[in-house]
Amino acid sequence: MHELSTPELYKALEYAKSVDEETGKSILDQFQIDQPALAQAIFAIFPNFVAEQDQDMAYLFMDLCFDVICVFQHAFGETPKQNELSGEWMEKQAALLDAELQSLIAEKTMDPKMRAKLQERFSQRAADEVTQTGLVKFMNDAIDDFASESPSRVPAIKITQTMIFVVIRLFSNLYSTAAKK
Repeated sequence: MHELSTPELYKALEYAKSVDEETGKSILDQFQIDQPALAQAIFAIFPNFVAEQDQDMAYLFMDLCFDVICVFQHAFGETPKQNELSGEWMEKQAALLDAELQSLIAEKTMDPKMRAKLQERFSQRAADEVTQTGLVKFMNDAIDDFASESPSRVPAIKITQTMIFVVIRLFSNLYSTAAKK
């Protein structure tokens, strides 16, 4: 897997935005079959974190997750199937991310040294992986634009951007892991 060039990214985003409702439902249904644990995380668990701040932002988050699925499928092919990966792939990803994400939440009580170490690990792992920087920037801009329409959405910007970054990172790891097999 590689980082998408600007033309590749725009072509994939254009595809995501052109998907009609019936095709979109088919894409989501197939994604849930291919990656049930990941689908559960990004459409049932992660939106709850955002909804704690703002429900509209949670809906936007789920729309953006659909776009991420489409971008990755358009650029890198069908979503790898969960049964093609080691059985612990999702659990391992969740365990790694859980502590790191907890360290990013300022309201969480945590030893400062442990927080710094987890944040460093989060940054280091992100630097060591293929990061879809252009896609992250596009998604962050979409989140900022949507939030600017209503002051009540502004407090949810950071959590929404963090969660969409996590989703993009999970997809990058998923496709990279599948490519190694």
